[in-house]
Amino acid sequence: MSMVIDNIGQLVTNDPALGHGPLGLVENASLVIENETVVSVGPAGQSADQVIDAAGACVLPGFVDSHTHLVFAGDRAQEFTTRMAGQPYDGGGIRLTTQATREASDDQLRALTAARIEEARQGGTTTVEIKSGYGLNVADEARTLRLAAEFTPDTTFLGAHLLPTEYAGRADDYIDLVCGDMLTACAPHAKWIDAFCETGAFDADQCRAVLAAGQAAGLGLRLHGNQLGHGPGVQLAVEMGCASVDHCTYLSDSDIDALANSDTVATFLPATDFSTRQPYPDGRRVIDAGATVALATNCNPGSSYTTSMSFCIALAVRDLHLTIEEAIQAATVGGAAALQRNDVGRLTPGSAGHAIILAAPSYHHLAYRPGVPLIAEVVV
Repeated sequence: MSMVIDNIGQLVTNDPALGHGPLGLVENASLVIENETVVSVGPAGQSADQVIDAAGACVLPGFVDSHTHLVFAGDRAQEFTTRMAGQPYDGGGIRLTTQATREASDDQLRALTAARIEEARQGGTTTVEIKSGYGLNVADEARTLRLAAEFTPDTTFLGAHLLPTEYAGRADDYIDLVCGDMLTACAPHAKWIDAFCETGAFDADQCRAVLAAGQAAGLGLRLHGNQLGHGPGVQLAVEMGCASVDHCTYLSDSDIDALANSDTVATFLPATDFSTRQPYPDGRRVIDAGATVALATNCNPGSSYTTSMSFCIALAVRDLHLTIEEAIQAATVGGAAALQRNDVGRLTPGSAGHAIILAAPSYHHLAYRPGVPLIAEVVV
C-alpha cells in the first residue's frame, strides 16, 4: 500500500542534495511512502492509495530521542518541589525509583511504559532509546530490558547507574556483578551498554571496565558524562569509541577538542539542566568546533520528567545557543547518529516513513512558540 503526504508547504528532508540549505528544504512538496519506506520526494500533486493533505503545513522527520529511562515505577514530584526550593540535585533519588520499580509487576511496568511511549509519539517522537538502570540487580535489570525491548530495538543496559543500597561501600564488588552475571542476563535483551561516570556514581576505571565487558559481549557503547561537574567522562567516551556521551554540561577545551576529533556524538539533555537548575552546556562552542551533537529528553522521574522533544528544541535555541536549524538537526539526524542509524531522522528515498505534520507553516515555530502543542499529526 502506498501513501502520499501532499500539499506540504515546507518539507524538511535533512538532505541538502534534495533541497535548500542544511535541512534540505523542499517547498510545495509531496512525500510518497510505500511499505513503510519513503520512495520519493517531489512536487505537490503526486498520487497514492492513501492521501494525507498537509494543507500547506511544514513536515519534518519524526524526532529521534536517543536517551530515555522510560521503564520505571513511582513518583518523585516531591523531590522536584524540594529542589525548586533550593536542594541541589545529586542523583541519590535514583534509589527511590529503584525500590518502586522492583516492587512493580511486569504488567504495571508495561502499562506505564506504553503510556509514556504514546505521550512521546503524540509529541512527534517516532524513534526512542530506552535504558535500564532502575533494577540494579540481576533479575530486575534483565526484566526491565526485556520489557523495554517490547517497545524499541534500541535498548541500553545501564546496570552501572548508581550503587544500590545493598552494595554500600562495595562499589568494586558491584561493578564485578555488572560485568559478570548481570551482563550475562541482560545482554540478550540489549543493543547497548552504558554507565554513569560521575562523582557519586562510578569513576573512570569502573566505567571503563563496564564498557570493555559490554563490548566483549557484543554491545555498542554509550556513556553518561560530565553532568554534575568537570570529570573524565567525555575523554573516556572518546577513548573507548562510544557512539555518544550524554549530558556534556561541563566541558573543558580539551573535552571539546576530543569530541570534535572523534565520531562520538555529544548528546545534550537540556530539559535536565532546566529541571535541576544547572548551567546549560555551551552548545555553540561544541558545534563551532566541528563535533556532532544530538538532543534528547532524558525522560526519567527524577531529573527530567518530560517526553517533549519540542521543548528540548526550544531550550537548545534559547539557552544552548543553537540555531533553529541546528536544533532540528540535533533532534533528528543527530539522534540517529547517536544511535548509529541511517534509516531514521531524515525523509529521503530509502529512509523510514516517519513524519511529523506541524500545525504551523514552518519549523521555526518549534522555538518561536514554546509550550504550544504544534504536532498536528504523526505518520509512522
